[in-house]
Amino acid sequence: MEQKYIESTLELMDFIQDSPTCYHVVSNAQAMLQNAGAICLDEKQSFKLEAGNCYFVTRNGSAIIAFRLPQKEATGFSIVSAHTDSPTFKLKARPEISNAGYTTLNVEAYGGMLMAPWFDRPLSIAGRAFVKGKNGPEARLVNFDKDLCQIVNLCIHQNREVNKGYAYNVQKDLLPIIGLGEEKPQITEMVADLLDVEVSDVLDTELFLYNRMNGTIWGAGDEFFSSPRIDDLQCAFSALKAFVTAEDSASSKIQMVALFDNEEVGSTTKQGADSDFLRQTVHRIGCAMGFDFDKRCALQASSFMISADNGHSVHPNYPEKCDPTNKPVINGGVMIKYAGNQKYTTDAYSASYLKSILSDAGIPYQEFFNNSSVTGGSTLGNISTSQFSIPTVDIGAAQLAMHSPYETAGTKDTLNLTEGMRAFYKN
Repeated sequence: MEQKYIESTLELMDFIQDSPTCYHVVSNAQAMLQNAGAICLDEKQSFKLEAGNCYFVTRNGSAIIAFRLPQKEATGFSIVSAHTDSPTFKLKARPEISNAGYTTLNVEAYGGMLMAPWFDRPLSIAGRAFVKGKNGPEARLVNFDKDLCQIVNLCIHQNREVNKGYAYNVQKDLLPIIGLGEEKPQITEMVADLLDVEVSDVLDTELFLYNRMNGTIWGAGDEFFSSPRIDDLQCAFSALKAFVTAEDSASSKIQMVALFDNEEVGSTTKQGADSDFLRQTVHRIGCAMGFDFDKRCALQASSFMISADNGHSVHPNYPEKCDPTNKPVINGGVMIKYAGNQKYTTDAYSASYLKSILSDAGIPYQEFFNNSSVTGGSTLGNISTSQFSIPTVDIGAAQLAMHSPYETAGTKDTLNLTEGMRAFYKN
């Protein structure tokens, strides 16, 4: 495997390891943008913008939009979108449960996931807490960053039919063990100790389990890598990387990257793709630049978006689950995703536009359709266009074990995604 692909994959795995929750994703995205000279805006304040500068704005600490204004008169928006969240388990309030001498944690499922792979892995807890501050509640990131708990299987001797299939009950089967003995661990006390505040100062928390296993590159030719949260942090990282390294001197487009939260639970939140976050941001840019309503509508009509979220590679053990004539593979290039029901928003125009860009840049691509008998998922592209209607193409990288706590993808594909997005910004 060429070193450039290895280096790109290692950089992605470092980003994933530092981003156990959507809040950490956005914090790390802010750092990347600020290191590239981007200026932070506040949604509560008027936008003061200058041509040639780069800006970003966040919402809820879990969604972020960055944009770069051209030196010349703007002719539209070039947008790449992705999402910051991944399926996991979220801790409920007062999560500690004492049972048979153990302390377990009361959790609920966040998003649709493969549950079996969550068993017997080192897990930790991360998210955010709100603590008392001088001017009201203050958000603080939380990451215990240690092997803290584990969801433990019932042994084969006590469930000899388990390998014939099992319907998992989250409230019974998926509660992680965190302690043993008389002293019951208290999550709120642990958070207070981690943040160096009084327990009474912790007002509320949003905490999630995450898999502690590091990413790894593997295969006879280093073709594969496995990691938590490849979906959708591979696309989110690639979008950020393409944005901060984009060549802007010749572009007349307003280059933008939008990372939304809550895609895994439907996007219908104030920070999701079905919110007004993107629509408000592009209109506020227009107002700050002195564009009237007609000009803003013309800019919107001249815009284009790439919606980036990974898709399924053909599986060697289950090839019948794939479409008979479109069989995307790991390391096969940028995946362009189609669906007749428009769960993916790609049409012939948007696909042709992107294909011409990728072809000119020498970047491979492939096409994805669901098997007509196997209903696939959806993503944020068609949802976001209900708020900001522009031509959009859905893309991603081919991967295996989607929505497992340890997914698998191709070592070449992060760089292919990044270079493809960079070529899009250049155009």
